[in-house]
Amino acid sequence: MTSRFTELAVDCHDPERLAAFWCEVLDFKVIERHEGKVEIGSWVPTVEEVRARQMPPTVLFVQVPEDRTVKNRLHLDVSPIDASTHDEVNRLLGLGASRADVGQGPDCNWVVMADPEGNEFCVLRTLAP
Repeated sequence: MTSRFTELAVDCHDPERLAAFWCEVLDFKVIERHEGKVEIGSWVPTVEEVRARQMPPTVLFVQVPEDRTVKNRLHLDVSPIDASTHDEVNRLLGLGASRADVGQGPDCNWVVMADPEGNEFCVLRTLAP
């Protein structure tokens, strides 16, 4: 018996806004909408494909009333694939991200950022050729 990692749920105030932001960051598409929820992904999951092998998880944004109050215990790491880390950070700033300080220090070799609702994520080294 086993399980699959099928989706990552993110509590937020505005699921539409965060889904739009992360679709731009990751080149994902909205795959499902329900009241107070938006799911995005790089593919549309089917039961058969998920049962056959581990596939990339989707991201589900769920509307909640409370604010985020502390540093995230779980966060996303992204790696640019066709630009430098510096250029990707600038692109993400233009999309509404901000730089974040979680105590990473000046010698850190990744960039800590926050999405439009303050959820931290990291931009790692570029994978561009």
